[in-house]
Amino acid sequence: LEPFRAHIEHDMFHGFDFDTTMLRVASMNLLLHGVSAPQVHYQDTLNKSMDDPKDGFPRFEENAFDVILANPPFKGSLDETSTRPKLLQVVKTKKTELLFIVRILRMLKLGGRSATIVPDGVLFGSSKAHQALRKYLIEHNQLEAVISLPSGVFKPYAGVSTAILLFTKGGNTERVLFYDVQADGYSLDDKRQKIGANDLPDVLTQWQTYSNEQADFSDRTAKAFAVPVEAIRAQAYDLSLNRYKEVVHQVVEHEDPKQILQRMKALELSILSEMDVLEEML
Repeated sequence: LEPFRAHIEHDMFHGFDFDTTMLRVASMNLLLHGVSAPQVHYQDTLNKSMDDPKDGFPRFEENAFDVILANPPFKGSLDETSTRPKLLQVVKTKKTELLFIVRILRMLKLGGRSATIVPDGVLFGSSKAHQALRKYLIEHNQLEAVISLPSGVFKPYAGVSTAILLFTKGGNTERVLFYDVQADGYSLDDKRQKIGANDLPDVLTQWQTYSNEQADFSDRTAKAFAVPVEAIRAQAYDLSLNRYKEVVHQVVEHEDPKQILQRMKALELSILSEMDVLEEML
């Protein structure tokens, strides 16, 4: 990486937060990993002040980044008067989990990609804002995958169920890969202790197979399966995994009740016989 050191130290990493403690933690983390001049700034990226050359960073407002990785705040609510108007043009809402998706899409370059963690409500919320966001993500961009995570991966801090959205700015969506993660290598209680079960390595393997078109992923009973965009449109752009996953119910065969009764009678007769023997011995 030595030939790219200048890029790594000055241009590769950017971050924004309005929590000064988190800014210090992020900067120190990067410094400890050899990034001497990280671009970590104090900024509320949903606030209209980001456009102000004095207070904000307008050059990062649109078409600025190749890759954005994000775990934005869940269940927040903003005052509409302070929210960036350009974000509200896409989705008219106060919910931060929806606005951050729009924010990320604006900050990406055309063809730029993102992996963003969202609460499950983003996937199936029935409000106009939820549906508008999912429609915008699918019809005007390329939604590539929805990786459903088990409830508990953020414990002990939060128990909300989440998912990872993988998407590319621009283009259009033809089909979406779904993956049902059941375990991430740690227990799903507050202790979060290491366990043997871990689906995350398989997520990467399946994603690479899917990206290289080495399988059709049409089996919706599998952990990883693909859904054509027509089916998603038909479901009002619902992205919840359970909407499309097919569950195979095993047929359970029960013995004839008459046979069970016959065995019970035979057992009862055997018990009575043994009791008669015991009675004779007394």
